[in-house]
Amino acid sequence: MNAEVDISQVILKTDRLTLRPWTELNLEDFYEYAKVDGVGQMAGWLPHKDREESMEILHRFIDGKKTFAIEYGGKAVGSVGIERYDEERFPEFRDLSGRELGFVLSRACWGRGLMPEAVQRVIRYLFEEAGLDFLMCAHYIENIRSKRVQEKCGFHHYRLIKTETSYGEEKDSWVSILYRAPGKSGSGGKDEEQL
Repeated sequence: MNAEVDISQVILKTDRLTLRPWTELNLEDFYEYAKVDGVGQMAGWLPHKDREESMEILHRFIDGKKTFAIEYGGKAVGSVGIERYDEERFPEFRDLSGRELGFVLSRACWGRGLMPEAVQRVIRYLFEEAGLDFLMCAHYIENIRSKRVQEKCGFHHYRLIKTETSYGEEKDSWVSILYRAPGKSGSGGKDEEQL
C-alpha cells in the first residue's frame, strides 16, 4: 500500500547536495532546466513552454509535499519525487508500505554522479526515518541513464510494463524494486534537519 508522505519540513544533506522542499523562489532555476529539450522526455513530460507552466508545476510540488528539490552549488538543479505507485497494477504489495521514486536532473549536471547521490540519500530517509518497506522506480527501456542510477542505488528489475507519457505516447518501462534491509527502520539519521 502507498505510505503517507510529507517532506514539507525535511532537509537532507549529502557531501555535495541539499535535498529540501521547493519554494516559489526556485522558479527560475526550475524553468532553466525544465525547458531544455531531452530532459523531461526521459521522465515522460515535454519541455516547459514558459515560466507560467513551470510555476503551475512548482505549485504542485509545494502543495503535494512529496517532491524534494536537489540543490547543488546554491541552485535547484533537479528533483526527487516520492510518488504513489499503482496499487491496482501491483496488488502483491498491499501488505507492505511503499512508494515509487521519480527523478530528473538538469542536463548541465549530467555525468557527475549527483543523481545517485541524491536518490541514495532519499532512500535512506524513507527506509530509516519514514519506515517504508519497499520502493519502486521505473525507467523507459531506452533511458540508460536512469537505469544506471537505479542499479547504483540497489534497485533490481521487477516487471516490464506499458506506460503512457503525459503527451499520450505509449512506452515500455521497466519497473524496478528495492526492499528495506531487515532491521533498518527508525534508527535516526544524524544529518537530517528539521526546518
